[in-house]
Parts: sequence; structure tokens; C-alpha cells
Amino acid sequence: MRIPFIRYNHRKHLDELAKLPQNAEQYQILYDPQSYRSALLEHIQKAQYRIYIVALYLEQDEAGKEILAALYQAKKLNPSLDIKVFVDWHRAQRGRFGEDKSNTNARYYYQMKKQHPDIDIPVYGVPINRREVLGVLHLKGSIIDDTVIYSGASINNVYLHKLDKYRYDRYHFITNKALADSMIKYIDDNFLPFEGLQRLDIENHKTRKQLKSAIKSLRQHLSGANYQYSGNADNKSLSVAPIAGLGRNNALNKIIHHLVNITQKKIIFCTPYFNLPNILVRDIIRLLRKGRKVEIIIGDKVANDFYIPEDQPFNISGGLPYLYEINLRRFIERLQSYVDKEQLIIRLWKDQDQTYHLKGVWVDNDWMLVTGNNLNPRAWRLDLENGILVHDPKHQLKHQLQQELDTIREKTTLVTHFQQIQASQFYPKQVHKLIKRLSRIRVDRIIKRLL
Repeated sequence: MRIPFIRYNHRKHLDELAKLPQNAEQYQILYDPQSYRSALLEHIQKAQYRIYIVALYLEQDEAGKEILAALYQAKKLNPSLDIKVFVDWHRAQRGRFGEDKSNTNARYYYQMKKQHPDIDIPVYGVPINRREVLGVLHLKGSIIDDTVIYSGASINNVYLHKLDKYRYDRYHFITNKALADSMIKYIDDNFLPFEGLQRLDIENHKTRKQLKSAIKSLRQHLSGANYQYSGNADNKSLSVAPIAGLGRNNALNKIIHHLVNITQKKIIFCTPYFNLPNILVRDIIRLLRKGRKVEIIIGDKVANDFYIPEDQPFNISGGLPYLYEINLRRFIERLQSYVDKEQLIIRLWKDQDQTYHLKGVWVDNDWMLVTGNNLNPRAWRLDLENGILVHDPKHQLKHQLQQELDTIREKTTLVTHFQQIQASQFYPKQVHKLIKRLSRIRVDRIIKRLL
């Protein structure tokens, strides 16, 4: 007998979740990466007492250097500023694919430290597992004074649209001292005391083997950690709730599951990689059978950051967008009758050669989740994820949320039939050959769980 994923009332769980009151006037959504970069720099420049930057990575390119230089300048002008940077430990210590292995982000952090010997801005690497493929720091939400800046964007040229290319994401600025304090406390309590946490702005780093037990202890601890705060908001006014999750059946996974199952009219999902966990597929089918509407906004395969144009050298990671597209075609074909009834709405985002990185869930105009969770098996089990659940029963954020969705939809094409999705037999030869080989030995299933 299969045990249900959650055995209690979904609405009751969300209603009883501790929430923090939120002033609608102090919740701002931006709609493009250039505005986000400008706002981030402005907040850094105006910071009074604390800056915690949290990202998968801070790249040593023009945008990354601009942000790190701004942090050093802010500390120089205000030495009492508490500035800390947290990035994934593994990602920071490898170069970009095809580049010199010694040309790493960690090396750049060390060089910046040497250039500013009188200014101490620690850059910490957080190892979520012993290998990058088995888990990374996917936590989002930088804190500057009392504002939480929540975006799925890391810090580099593409995410911040510094040059010609951009990677589209969500950009939420939430001024709320209790929320900011809770997110600071999570880092202070669950990162800083542990030996697994390593400074990257030093010349020599410990090896993975040396940190084996420390990384294991950190991961075990984080699997049970969540945000601590005194939530006193009721369910009649605007509120926010931070949620963290690592591993199976974690708190964030459960919240997403609850959100799907309380839907009365319509739910909207955004994800860049169509590879939904089985439980979400079952939840969506259950909603459709009940007559609810489901809208899914996905990046076209050419808007996937793993996509490799046909005129460039191909490698195995370039097959991932095609694996995701195969998933999507099969999903739509299976549920074509609901697409025909306009009950299941599928939109593909594409803007020339730009890329798409949005994640999130919207339910009945009452609930919204801003998150870095890709809604895939990797996010469900391996990476350290978080999100901010927004409850807006009076629809005080309706205009901003609607504008955000309208802006997202501007670059989308509506899919009305599964045959609009390219069939695998028409893929480039090297892609077709790779997928056929992977499928034969079922490695494609493993890859889709890990990447």
C-alpha cells in the first residue's frame, strides 16, 4: 500500500503556518535584470549596518567585479558594516568549462582581498555535499539592512544583463525587519558555526577529502534546519513566510504540494527545466480532473542555459534541453484533451538567444511562492533550497503580481498541440545519437535527476 506524501488537510497546514505581517508599500517587484542590477548596487551603496549576499556563484566577470567592488567601497566608507558573502563551495573552485582550471572565482576573491589588506569582507563557500553533482547551495535571498532581495539570479554578466546577453529571472525587494532578521539568523545559526563552511578568499583551500566528515555533518544539520521567527500575522492580511528545504519530504516540498492541492480556480507554474517530480505530475492531473486550470510557463529549449547552437562544439550537457523537451512533448501528448479544453495552458518563453531562469507558483490570486526551486527531482532531493510564501487575501499586491506575469508572458508562445513541440527524430544528428545511446542504457533517467 502506497503511503500518501502528506496525510493532513492542505488548507489547514497553510493556514496554521507561522507568517510575518507585510506592508504592501514595502514590497517591490522589478521586471527586468538591468533594473535589478541598478537596484542591487543602490542598496549596497546605501547600506547602513549589514549586507549578506547569498548566491550560487559570484563570477569574476564585469558584473561580478562591479558588485564585489561596490561591497569593498561600502565597507571602506563604513567600516562598521557587517558584510559577508556566501556562495557554493564547489562552484567557486572550478573554472568555466573549457577554461584554465586555475582561473577560478575563488582565486579572484583572494586577489581582491590582497588588493584591500585593510578591509575584511569574508567570502564563504558552503558545501552542501561532497560533490557538486550531488547538491549545491541553491539558497536565495540577499539581505541588506532590513530588505530581503529575493531572486533566482546569481551574480554575473548574463544574470545582471551587464552586456548583450541576459538570463530572465524574478526580482523581489521585500522590506521587512522580522523577515530579514530570520534569514540572517538562519545563516548565522546554520552556516557559520560549522567546520564545513570554508573561506574562499584565502590562498589555499582544504580538499574535499579533508572536509569529508565536516561536509557530511553540515548536510545532516541543514536537512533539519528551517527559519526561526515569531509569526503573528493572521490569515486576513498580507503576510510572508520564509521556508527552507533540503532532502526528501522537506518543508519547502510540502508547501509546494499544499499549494497545488488548495487550488480552487487556477495555478500557475514557472520553471526553466521541464522535469517535474512525479508527485507534482500526479497533483496536476488530479487538479485537471477536478476542472481546475493549470498554466505552465517553460523556457523553450533554445532559452535553456545548457543549449548549444548547432554551429558550436557539442558536449553531453548540450543534450539536456532536448531531454527536457522530450519530457514536455510526452506530458502534453498525455494530457492533450485538457489542452484542447484550454484547461491546461502551456507557454514557451523565447527571446532570440536570451535565456530563461524563472521559478515560482501562483495560486488563485491569493498565494504566491517566489523561490529558486526548479520544481525538478534535483531541487526536490539534492540542493539546499528556499522560498518566500506570500499570502495576499486582500489582493494588495495584485497589480504588481499581474504585471510580473504579463511581462513574463510577453515573450511566450501558446502551445495548443503536442505536435508543436519538435519530435526527437528531427533533432541534430549528434543530439539524436546521444539520446538514443542514453535511453538504451537508461542513463537519461539518472542525468535528469542530477542536472
